[in-house]
Amino acid sequence: MNEITQLAAELGRRLQVLNAHVTTAESCTGGGIAEAITRIPGSSAWFEAGYVTYSNRQKTLQLNVPVELFTTVGAVSREVVEAMVRGAQEKNSAYFSVAVSGIAGPDGGTANKPVGTVWLAWGVGDQVFCERQHFPGNRDDVRRQTVKAALEGLLRYAAAEISNQG
Repeated sequence: MNEITQLAAELGRRLQVLNAHVTTAESCTGGGIAEAITRIPGSSAWFEAGYVTYSNRQKTLQLNVPVELFTTVGAVSREVVEAMVRGAQEKNSAYFSVAVSGIAGPDGGTANKPVGTVWLAWGVGDQVFCERQHFPGNRDDVRRQTVKAALEGLLRYAAAEISNQG
C-alpha cells in the first residue's frame, strides 16, 4: 500500500471514530484527493462528494467563490481556497473539508507565484485553516505532494477533534 493510500485509510478510520464526513474542492490536483479517498473500501461511509473546479468559472458556479477574487488576488490565493473550502462544506454539510489551488506547471508560474506554489485550506466545523506551500519537482511531483499534504492536514485536524472529545 503506497503512502497516500495509507494516509487515506487512516483518515477513514479517524472520521469513522468521529462519525464525520469529509468533502474535497480541488483545482490543481484534478480530483486526486477524492481518488485517493475512494480507493479505500467503505469510504462511502465518510466521503460523499468532491468537486473538481479547474476553471475559475466553475469555482464560482459550483463553490460560490466570488468572481472578483480572481482579478484582485488570483485563483492561487488564500482567499480563493478559503472560499472553495467553505463552498464545499456548505453544499455537503460535511464537518471536514479540504481545498487546493496551485500552479503545478510546467507553465503558469510568475515571480510572485512560481511553479510549485499551492494554497491549501481545511475546513473543520466553522473554522478554516490555510497554508501556502512550495513543492519542488515536475507537474506530477507537485500534484502528488499536494494530495499528500491535503490528507496529512485532514489527519491532523481529525486527530485534534478526537483529542477534544477525550
